[in-house]
Amino acid sequence: MTLPGEWEMVVGLEVHTELLTKSKLFCGCENHFGSEPNTNVCPVCLGLPGSLPVLNREAVEFAMRIGLALHCRIAPSTFHRKNYFYPDQSKDYQISQYDLPINSSGYLDLPDGTTVTIERAHMEEDTGKSTHLGGSGRLAGAESSLVDYNRCGVPLVEIVSGPDIRSSAQARAYAAELRGILIATGASDGRLEEGSMRFDANVSVRRPGEPLGTRCEIKNLNSLRSLQRAIDYEALRQIQLIENGAVVRQETRHWDENLAETSTLRVKEDADDYRYFRDPDLVDLAPDQTWQDRVRAALPPMPAERRAAVLALFAAPSSAQRDAVEVVIDLGLDPYVHAVASASGDTTLALSRAANEVAANLKSVANLTVDAFVTIVAMEQRGELSATQAKTVLGAILVDGGDPHEIATALGFEQLSADSLGATVASLIEDHPDEWLRYRDGDDKLAQFFIGQVMKLTRGQANGKAVIGELQARR
Repeated sequence: MTLPGEWEMVVGLEVHTELLTKSKLFCGCENHFGSEPNTNVCPVCLGLPGSLPVLNREAVEFAMRIGLALHCRIAPSTFHRKNYFYPDQSKDYQISQYDLPINSSGYLDLPDGTTVTIERAHMEEDTGKSTHLGGSGRLAGAESSLVDYNRCGVPLVEIVSGPDIRSSAQARAYAAELRGILIATGASDGRLEEGSMRFDANVSVRRPGEPLGTRCEIKNLNSLRSLQRAIDYEALRQIQLIENGAVVRQETRHWDENLAETSTLRVKEDADDYRYFRDPDLVDLAPDQTWQDRVRAALPPMPAERRAAVLALFAAPSSAQRDAVEVVIDLGLDPYVHAVASASGDTTLALSRAANEVAANLKSVANLTVDAFVTIVAMEQRGELSATQAKTVLGAILVDGGDPHEIATALGFEQLSADSLGATVASLIEDHPDEWLRYRDGDDKLAQFFIGQVMKLTRGQANGKAVIGELQARR
């Protein structure tokens, strides 16, 4: 969206991602989504008197993976108590990192070449989940509320960007790229629908060259679509306020997806309001260099590196191919394309099949081996299967697995012999002299007419490329 006049938006994102540890951050309770309410709890995550937290080593390693993937500096860090009252945090404080985070001073490069700074990526524990019954589903107007403490103490990393984002589309691109990185590290599953990744957007507006404006924070956005829509709405709301002579108040706002608007949640707190102090039950965290080096060496290639590797297979990738590469990388299907390239196959065809047919059947992708994919692409490339037949064979394997040659035979997709195809084309030319003359005179669109006729006569067993070859040979 383009803002009116000379206004520009300034956006920074705070992204909370739950870590894929087996247990919670400071206790042995199971870290599992979807359990019966209040079953994964204990005195530690409930904050009962006399309980003591013990830091989860796996969570620290996952946090370092995230920091290293975002080019952060890993440094000795401390845990603080962030004090506030809310029913979903039973001990009335959250253990977080404040002035000494484990990760700081990093950056993330977007596909468009923009660099967004990462101020910090610190560790903290998640809160519980409140469900408000009656009314709109929010606390205001609810008849009653239920609290599930299963999520209390689940390990989080909060990733705070600098105010470097200048459009809602760029914010969405940043969030999508960050999600891909988090999944690639193995530290998070990035499941927005389960709340394991959530966005807070800090939005302000200004005219170019002016100081930063007053920001408002939009809390708990749980989809890329909501993130983009909420930022656009909030920027326009602030512009309208200023142009009407009013003042933007620093506050926390709620995004209503149904109404497509933000509303005041609470006047924005500052750090002093949380009364941070060092947690007396936790020692300082200082991962040694050997541990850091081991984590760094174990990191797999990140999305940007994988994207570049696939694009390098094409001399001059089109915009459509670049879009297909984005799909393939996001869904982790690039090994299929690389396997075809290694076999000297048609990478353009491989990219298309991976980004379309395979991507559409992602839940069944475990049934498709890399060798089977390479074989199907080769069969289509050689003309043994038409495009439609290749898609059918690919679809069958995605459902039940199997050998491409055996499935093609079982479906009756035997290759039409060259002699049989030639005789069929010759017969069609004789039956359609007017169309043939127009094709010979340069009307190439009629090639599709002859291909269609051949397909009818051969019950789909002919290959379109082979038909065109026969037509051109007789032209």
